[in-house]
Amino acid sequence: MMQTNMVLKILVGCTVAVLAAAVSGCGRAPSTGALDTDKVRLQQLEDREEIRRLTMDYGRFLDRRDWDAFSRLFAEKDGEWTGGMGSAKGPQAIKKLMEDTIGRDSGVAASPNFHIFTNQVIDLEGDTAAATTKWMFVVQGQDKLPKALYLGHYDDAMVRENGRWKFQRRVVHADIPPDNVASPDK
Repeated sequence: MMQTNMVLKILVGCTVAVLAAAVSGCGRAPSTGALDTDKVRLQQLEDREEIRRLTMDYGRFLDRRDWDAFSRLFAEKDGEWTGGMGSAKGPQAIKKLMEDTIGRDSGVAASPNFHIFTNQVIDLEGDTAAATTKWMFVVQGQDKLPKALYLGHYDDAMVRENGRWKFQRRVVHADIPPDNVASPDK
C-alpha cells in the first residue's frame, strides 16, 4: 500500500508539473517569427482584396465609359492595355484608345451593358502580382433581355504604385467568339 501511495504521488506530481509547464507557456506572446508570418499573411489578404477591387473598378468604369477613372487604373509611366481594338501604353494613350474605339464619356453608356468577372486567380510576389480573370460582356438584346455577347479572359500583370495596385499590363482575350490577339507568351 505504501508503494502504491508513493507511485500515485509521483504520478500526480509529474502531472501537475506537466500541466504547470503547459499553462505557463499559454500566456506568452507569440514568437517574432509567428508575428512576421501573420503580418505577411494579412498583407497578402489585403493585397488580394485590393486587386479584386481594381478588377471591379475596371468593369464599372468601362461600363460607364468613365475613361478618366478607367485610365487611372493603369501604372503611371508604362501601364499597358492590349485587346481586339488595339494596344496603348500609359494612362493618356489608354484613355484616347477607349474614346476613339468605344466612344467618349457621355455619363451613361449608349445602351445597357455589363462586364461580369469570375474565376479570378491571383499570384502575389511582393509589390507585383499576376492574375487571370474570366469575363462576360452582357448587352440588352432586341427582346430587352440580357444577352451574353462575348466570353473571355484577362491576363494581368499588376504593380503596387504609390501604395496602390495598378495594372502594369492587361491583355484582353475574347474566347467566344475567339479573337486574334496573340498571347504574351507567343
